[in-house]
Amino acid sequence: MLLLVFMKEERFFYVPQATEHCALPQEEAGHAIRVLRLKEGDTIFLIDGQGGIHQAEVTLASNKKCEYRITESHTSPAPQFPVTIHIAIAPTKMMERMEWMAEKATEIGIDEISFLESQYSERRTMRSDRIEKTVISAMKQSRKAWKPVINDLMPMKDFLDTPREGRKFICHCHNEIPRSDLYKEILAHKGDASQQNVTILIGPEGDFSKEEVQYALEHGYESVSLGESRLRTETAALVALMTIRLGGS
Repeated sequence: MLLLVFMKEERFFYVPQATEHCALPQEEAGHAIRVLRLKEGDTIFLIDGQGGIHQAEVTLASNKKCEYRITESHTSPAPQFPVTIHIAIAPTKMMERMEWMAEKATEIGIDEISFLESQYSERRTMRSDRIEKTVISAMKQSRKAWKPVINDLMPMKDFLDTPREGRKFICHCHNEIPRSDLYKEILAHKGDASQQNVTILIGPEGDFSKEEVQYALEHGYESVSLGESRLRTETAALVALMTIRLGGS
């Protein structure tokens, strides 16, 4: 296995199935030629989203096309971390806040993001293509070899009805429903096979309804808290992600 050493000025491009092609996707090619002014002989790096990072040489740089030849390859093992994390979140009214959350979660290390339509959701429609673009940009910036899975908006009940492996948590602020501390729960089961996959639900600004929390508990989800502070939706998602990363590593 070859280890690629990156310098600050090196250029990264997202190219799914990079070894099966010889040209950058149209949008990436436009950026390479018109913005970065790449020319034949320049070195670039290709991220395929499936663990591969490939060093390549530009072989053709025209107005509409940028072709390459792969010279070295490095494959990152999967999973990258001991715990695979899936965050399911009710999106905020402002799309920019969800894009920011997805960007930072990608930089930290997230495996899957789903969007929930809950009783008190502020947003009932979602453009997952905008989240995809944000995630790809964050991948390139942070040089991540694996692309998180981004799922479309779906009713919370449908999400809960879908069987999932590993531990499952729901974060909420209802004091009358018993909750445990997420960090303590993760630490208590550190290294357990049951905790190799973690799914955690994050509610909207108005929180999940009591009925939704109860339905989640009936489907095997554990009731947890992220601490004493009342957090905004996107902040809660990142706190949960970091809590699981730190506690499970």
